Amino acid sequence: MLTRKSKLLLMKVLSLFSVVRGYNIFIIVLAQYLSSIFILAPEKRALDVILDWRLFIIVFVSTLTIASGYIINNFYDSEKDLINRPNKSMLDRLVSQKTKLKVYFGLNFLATALAYIISWRAALFFAAYIFMIWFYSHKLKKYPIVGNLTASLLAVLPFFGILLYFKNFYHVIFAHASFLLLLILIREMIKDLQNIKGDIANDYQTIPVRFGEKTSKRIITLLTISTIIPVYILIEKYDVGYMDIYFYISLIVLVLFLLKLWKSQTQEEYLQLHNILKSLIVAGVFCILLIDPSVLLNGRALLKI
Repeated sequence: MLTRKSKLLLMKVLSLFSVVRGYNIFIIVLAQYLSSIFILAPEKRALDVILDWRLFIIVFVSTLTIASGYIINNFYDSEKDLINRPNKSMLDRLVSQKTKLKVYFGLNFLATALAYIISWRAALFFAAYIFMIWFYSHKLKKYPIVGNLTASLLAVLPFFGILLYFKNFYHVIFAHASFLLLLILIREMIKDLQNIKGDIANDYQTIPVRFGEKTSKRIITLLTISTIIPVYILIEKYDVGYMDIYFYISLIVLVLFLLKLWKSQTQEEYLQLHNILKSLIVAGVFCILLIDPSVLLNGRALLKI
């Protein structure tokens, strides 16, 4: 049986796991490897990609950087989260702000040092990424549009680091990135609707706070309709194998998403919309496997000839 001290330690570990959102990081790592195998380096065998120690370090450094980003974001949003997510916030507060900062600086130092093993350019890239996450959490996220765009770009930036590593700049990669970026941007705007009470209390000038919920919904609708463009390009111009099924289903889900969006008014309803988008993004990660199984054995270019 666990002692009281052991239980407290376990709760603090769970608290830190909640702060760094370990479940999200696992999906990001999986997405980085699947993207590397099927999209960024399709000409290589899967085993060669998986055993690439340099890629492993880049993915691991990305993981450390993202974890530290969640910590500093939690640090600045502690008061807002107490209003918007009281249950999660109480769990997160089991770890003191001082401890969070120590872990934050420790992770950033380790990430930069490991990146330097790859090259000084990699270290500079991740140092700049760390700074951008801090600047977003400290300043930019309080401003409408700029905060949403920055958050979305920061979410896809780790994949850009892998893109630079493989030095493959196929147009299909940017089509995939555009679709993902739009989904993340829509999700960020839904989060603003979901968190409007805490944003008002803490003077966060988000789009729904400054311009109203109806304006925010109009922008979300426009962005959702815009997803048709990268989906059309991916299905019609590039060979994405059976992943086209995912894109067709995504469009159907997004239509239903819009219908629900205009009916939603409460935090619980916006949370449901947020979970729909999150599920769509996670499903997209696993559906990368549908692109072409032959890549696992032999590697293959994605562009139709």
